[in-house]
Amino acid sequence: MRAEDLKHSVRSALAAVLFLFALSGPASAAEAEPLANDPALEERVMDLSHKLRCLVCQNQTIAESNAPLAVDLRNQVREQFAAGKSEEAVVDYLVARYGDFVLYLPPFKGITLLLWLGPALLLVAGTGWLAWRLRSRAKEAQSAPHLTQDERARASALLGGTPNSSEEPRS
Repeated sequence: MRAEDLKHSVRSALAAVLFLFALSGPASAAEAEPLANDPALEERVMDLSHKLRCLVCQNQTIAESNAPLAVDLRNQVREQFAAGKSEEAVVDYLVARYGDFVLYLPPFKGITLLLWLGPALLLVAGTGWLAWRLRSRAKEAQSAPHLTQDERARASALLGGTPNSSEEPRS
């Protein structure tokens, strides 16, 4: 019985910690604080930081994230800009180290072709399927057999509730 009480206590404590963490809100709600004394350098760092993806958060740029890796990436960008490197050289360095995933907008090349063209291909395929389906329904409706005059009269009698004289009474 004591093992179950211990498990219950641990679960309760964990739930309380998670609840408090959830109440504290996202840690990256605001943009990162500038660290450089040079405003021009900091502006270049933040401009580039808006183009780089946080590898931890994945749906935020490193400018928006306060994750330790995002802070490290901003510091790397800051150091390389301070060393006189161009934006292209910094981006090339980060892509060589972390891959194209570090770029918030991946480049258009063979490996990302489906990523860029996939939505358009799905839209074209969906529109083509819808057009084909609507045409086939129209053909089905036109090729449906039409009722003869006797069949129309019988259906009208059945729907109107009057017995058809050609039918035998049911017992």
